[in-house]
Amino acid sequence: MTIATSARTYVVVLTALGATHLLNDLMQSLIPAAYPILKEAYGLDFVQIGLITLTFQIAGSLLQPVMGMVTDRFPAPYSPVFGMAFTLSGLVCLAFAGSYAVILVAVTLIGIGSSIFHPEATRMARYAAGDRQGLAQGIFQVGGQSGGALGPVLAALIIVPWGQPSLAWFAVLALLAMALLTWIGSQQHRIRAEFTDRSARRRAEAPSPEHSAATIAVGLTVLTFLMFTKNTYGESFRSFYTFYLIEKFGLSIPASQMMLFLFLAAAAVGVLIGGVVGDAIGRRRIIWISVLGPLPLTLILPYADLFWTGVLTVAINLIMASAFASILIYAMELLPNRIGLIGGLFYGLNFGLGGIAAALLGVMADSYGVEAVYRLCAFLPLAGLTVWFLPPIEERHLE
Repeated sequence: MTIATSARTYVVVLTALGATHLLNDLMQSLIPAAYPILKEAYGLDFVQIGLITLTFQIAGSLLQPVMGMVTDRFPAPYSPVFGMAFTLSGLVCLAFAGSYAVILVAVTLIGIGSSIFHPEATRMARYAAGDRQGLAQGIFQVGGQSGGALGPVLAALIIVPWGQPSLAWFAVLALLAMALLTWIGSQQHRIRAEFTDRSARRRAEAPSPEHSAATIAVGLTVLTFLMFTKNTYGESFRSFYTFYLIEKFGLSIPASQMMLFLFLAAAAVGVLIGGVVGDAIGRRRIIWISVLGPLPLTLILPYADLFWTGVLTVAINLIMASAFASILIYAMELLPNRIGLIGGLFYGLNFGLGGIAAALLGVMADSYGVEAVYRLCAFLPLAGLTVWFLPPIEERHLE
C-alpha cells in the first residue's frame, strides 16, 4: 500500500501563525526602532545600545532551546499565549522606564516572551504544512519579517512624535496575539495527530535511514555558523543603520526609520520566495545562492551614495532572507523528531549569538565610527563557502 493522497496544508492555520509571528516580531522590533529616541533621552553611547541588543537577544535565546526540548517531550500548545503575556509586560515596562537599568529589565521580559513563543509556533507550522514545508515556513517567516519591518515605520509615525510612553499603546497587539494563539492551540491536537499518523505510515512503507551522529553534528554546525553570520549582518542594520544614515547622509530620524523599513521589508519578500523555490529546487541550492550571493553587493554598499544605499540594502536583504526557511527545514530533516529543539536553536541560540555580535559591533562603532561596521560586515557573506561542507541529505516528503 502506498500513500496516494497528498498531505493537507492548513492554510488558515498557517495564516494565523504568520499573523501572530507578525505581531510578536513587530513588538520586538520596537526596541531597536526606539534606539535613536532612547539614545538621546538617556545619553547612551553605542556600547550601551549594543548591550541593550545583547540583553534582549540573550533573554530571547537561552530559554528557547530549553523550551524546545521540554515541548518536544510534553506538547504545550498554549505556551505561546503565556509567552505573549511576558511581551505585554515588557512593552509596558519599556514605555515607562525611567533609567537604563529598567530598560534592560523591560527588554529581558520581551526576550523571554519571544523565547516561549517560537519553539511551539515552529512546531505548529511544521504540522500544518502538509507536503509544502517550504511554503509553510515561508508564510510563517513572512509574518515575522513583516512585523520586524513595520517596527521602524510605527516608530516614525507614533513613537517619535508621541514619545517613549506611546510604546504602551502597542500592548493591545499582544492581547490580539494571545487571542489568535488560543485558537491555534485549540487546533493543534487534531493537526498533530494527522501529521503523526501520516509520518508513521510513510516510515512503514519507505523507511528512511537515520542520519549518523557525524552527519547531524556537521550539518548543524554549518547551519548554525551560516545563521550566525546572516544574523550578525542583520543586527548591524537593526541596531546601527539609522545612525549610519543620520551620520553619513544627514537624514532625519523619521527618514532613517523609513530606510530601515525598506531594508527589513525586503526580508519579508525574500523568505517567502526562498521557501517556495526551495520546495522546487532543493534546500542546499537555495542556501548556496542566498548566503554567498550578496557578497558583491555588500562590498559595494559602504561606498554608495544615498540612492544606491537604499537599492543595495533592499537587494542584499531580499537575497539573504531567502535562506532562512531552507536552513530551518534542512535542520528539521536532520532531526525530524526534535522540531521544538530546532526551533529553539535557530530562533534562539542564533539570534543570541547575533546579539553578542551587535555588542561587539557597538564597541567598534564607538572606537572607529559606524561606517567601519559596514566595511567589516561586507565580508560576512563569504561564510557561504562553508555550504560546501553541508552534508547532502535526502529530503523527506509526505507523499
